[in-house]
Amino acid sequence: MNHYVCETVYVHEDTIKEVQEEILNEPLNDKISRFFKAISDPTRMKILYALKRHELCVCDISVILDMTQSAISHQLKTLRDVDLVRTRRDGKTIFYRLADDHVHLIFDQAIKHLKENHDEKNL
Repeated sequence: MNHYVCETVYVHEDTIKEVQEEILNEPLNDKISRFFKAISDPTRMKILYALKRHELCVCDISVILDMTQSAISHQLKTLRDVDLVRTRRDGKTIFYRLADDHVHLIFDQAIKHLKENHDEKNL
């Protein structure tokens, strides 16, 4: 038996209409997709985690992750493009931080979710 196919054809018009009215519009859908694509990279996840702890410059991040400053700068540009990180200039040094508390919340919720699922599977 295939659980992914309806055995009887019955269209739930009220439900369909409700979902269609509330489904994401294309511009917002695209923006959310770019957001998740940006955070799906392991290096960018490490950068976000580091910035969750402290505001850092490219030099600091490159030492923490043992990567070149050029590679870190490239990753930071991607994160800035989707508004996950912001900058602050102090003289010649640019410091990076998470854009706002929402980024902290999303990050914390993802970690909490994965840890809970991991703990449940290991019972």
